[in-house]
Amino acid sequence: MTRKSHLHPSDLHGFSRLTIDAVGGLTDLVEAMHHNIASTPAVLGKPKTGRTTGITGLVYRSVRGMTRLVGGGLDAVLGRLVPLFGEKLSSPEREAVLAVLNGVLGDYLETSGNPLAIHMRLRRDGHPLQLDKSALSSAPPDAGGKLLVLAHGLCMNDLQWERQGHDHGTALARDLGYTPAYLHYNSGRHISTNGREFADQLEILVANWPVAVKELAILGHSMGGLLARSAWHYGTAADHTWPRRLKKLVFLGTPHHGAPMERGGNLIDIALGVSPYTAPLSRLGKIRSAGITDLRHTWLLDEDWRGRDRFARSSGHHAAVPLPDGVKCFAIAATTGKQAGDIKDRLVGDGLVPLASALGCHAEHDRNLMFPPDRQWIALETGHLDLLCRKPVYERIRGWLAA
Repeated sequence: MTRKSHLHPSDLHGFSRLTIDAVGGLTDLVEAMHHNIASTPAVLGKPKTGRTTGITGLVYRSVRGMTRLVGGGLDAVLGRLVPLFGEKLSSPEREAVLAVLNGVLGDYLETSGNPLAIHMRLRRDGHPLQLDKSALSSAPPDAGGKLLVLAHGLCMNDLQWERQGHDHGTALARDLGYTPAYLHYNSGRHISTNGREFADQLEILVANWPVAVKELAILGHSMGGLLARSAWHYGTAADHTWPRRLKKLVFLGTPHHGAPMERGGNLIDIALGVSPYTAPLSRLGKIRSAGITDLRHTWLLDEDWRGRDRFARSSGHHAAVPLPDGVKCFAIAATTGKQAGDIKDRLVGDGLVPLASALGCHAEHDRNLMFPPDRQWIALETGHLDLLCRKPVYERIRGWLAA
């Protein structure tokens, strides 16, 4: 049996690139602070622009030049060595680390060509499904006409659907005869970018599935539910066939109207930018990925973010994306409180997503998702990750999908 590895040779290549990039970024930050302090600006006001000059500027330019030189040489050496070691199976621990890293920096990892970037795949047991017709004809061996696709949340991966010995996908396969497929994706990319690619992969999956797909269902946890809504939009716009097979869509703790934690991060950016002495530090907050900033106002489409400063304090205007027409949609929200209406509902909900956001409630009519009363449910004394393993949550999902 092949041993699963916590560290792959390509990881060394990826982390070395990330380290060199970090040194360069830190040098820029320190120089900006040095420049602002030396310019003795007012405590409040716009920071000075430009770089340091003279001997000081020479020192910073030398640091950047040496960093690029060392980084380029190291990148070239590791780039040649990595293929010699071959591919290794990945351990759950490694998958978890990569998932968090991609959630926080995934857009940067992708645009910089870093090998740590996750590429979207549909998987079973951590192994990619080959979506061509010949490969799917033999795998998975339990393929049936009821297909269930599970989409994980921010900073997570497909293996983490199994929690405390329970996996909604495995249980639904056992109890209702679904064949599960698990989406694995870089959660740091824009939701719309992932949504469009998700739609394309669903189209190929359904077209090449070894038996006729009679029913497609999607179960989305947290950000995964937003991907499903975005995918539906782009799938119908492209006249895909899979939206016509989608019968049920279940949201677990999905922030339909944003997550307050990202909004808090945005306020910190603004506060740091008030003074020229602290303005360079706001760059640290702006490291967070496009996927994270999309959560502030639930940007599901390209036009929501294109041409905008995603770190600016905006009014949050974005396209209203309704629930899929003709699809039975269900929402499960959670609260750490002991009863609905507890103050925790309004403040923290399940610890990450408030109840109103998870239930799609909004003051504006066209943004209110209006789940019917019998298609929404609140799990009490339940945290965001508990939605993946609590027995009452599973029983509610099973009941809806069985009906």
